Amino acid sequence: AGVIETARKHKAKINKVYAGRNGIIGALTEDLIDTSKESAASIAALAHTPGGAFGSCRYKLKGFEENQAEYERLIDVFKAHDIGYFFYNGGGDSADTCLKVSQLSEKMGYPIKAIHVPKTVDNDLPLTDCCPGFGSVAKYVAVSTKEAALDVESMAKTSTKVFILEVMGRHAGWIAAAGGLAGSGKNGEPPHLILFPEIAFDRDAFLKKVDASVKKFGYCVIVASEGVRDSEGKFLAEAGTVDAFGHKQLGGVAPYLAELVKGELGYKYHWALADYLQRSARHIASETDLKQAYAVGRAAVELAVKGKNSVMVTIDRKSDKPYKWAVGEADLSKVANQEKFMPRDFITKDGFGITEKCRKYLLPLIKGEAYPPYKDGMPKYVTMKKVAVKKKLPAFELKKK
Repeated sequence: AGVIETARKHKAKINKVYAGRNGIIGALTEDLIDTSKESAASIAALAHTPGGAFGSCRYKLKGFEENQAEYERLIDVFKAHDIGYFFYNGGGDSADTCLKVSQLSEKMGYPIKAIHVPKTVDNDLPLTDCCPGFGSVAKYVAVSTKEAALDVESMAKTSTKVFILEVMGRHAGWIAAAGGLAGSGKNGEPPHLILFPEIAFDRDAFLKKVDASVKKFGYCVIVASEGVRDSEGKFLAEAGTVDAFGHKQLGGVAPYLAELVKGELGYKYHWALADYLQRSARHIASETDLKQAYAVGRAAVELAVKGKNSVMVTIDRKSDKPYKWAVGEADLSKVANQEKFMPRDFITKDGFGITEKCRKYLLPLIKGEAYPPYKDGMPKYVTMKKVAVKKKLPAFELKKK
């Protein structure tokens, strides 16, 4: 919404905004959507609608030397439709795609201004205080942990003793850390354990902590990042396959941990997988996150019309109390394919919780409510018309990855 609404205010430089259907794939295959066919009300409603309105993809552009044909195709599409600005939102891999597109002007002489708009629930982009999307996921995970903990505590006497919530986070434990906001971290308030990718999994220490929690409090609540690894760096839940970006596919750390608890300690367990629910739960979004998401989209357009290229919009924290922030910018070459991990001083010495410093960082990001409009008890989300732009070029076949 931020990009499109702001672009509509710059008619002198931006006539129309085309969206690539399913991201960069749409640009390569000339499958473009004319957003000018969408009403102002529909575009505004994107701010309270989950998911990618025009689709997304997991498709990694190879280097220029490896696959020059794809870059030549992008230029053909850009020329055919008079495209001079390229806005791409996402995480580290998307930043890499945007960086490569930004280099078209240098490598192939095509005048393009490419701006990366940060958006990743993983919160692992460098040079920005936080990433839009994360604050709302953090809020969802914290609230879900708190509510599930109350339920488990109520039945622990005769039933479930251990509950495990698996959350996203392949290499960085930001989302798992958010689970720590469910309690104060004192007086036995859950979660009793948080497992981070940054801390090697210690089987004996884990079992000892779980057992101690059950014996002392009557139950144990665990928040586990999907990317928990052992001392040799192997994912506990490695499935043996890889995705389009070459990342190892993970098969589920929660059931692994649950069976370990059952086998070694004999406690009855339940586990849950937050999965897509955590990143699509618009009904419990953070107001802070919503404001930042819109602001980076608006800033991306403003940077582009000023002539900027190959930069990512950043969120810069100015103060904690009161929480103040502003938008900035960072060189894309310093962002692409880089990851920001949890600092060690954000994790307690025993490796199973968050510190006050981490809590101070996280809390402002989940503040405020931004409920979507409701009708008949259900949230009102928008569906785009997705009117296709007429193609002008021959078909292009994507290379299998």
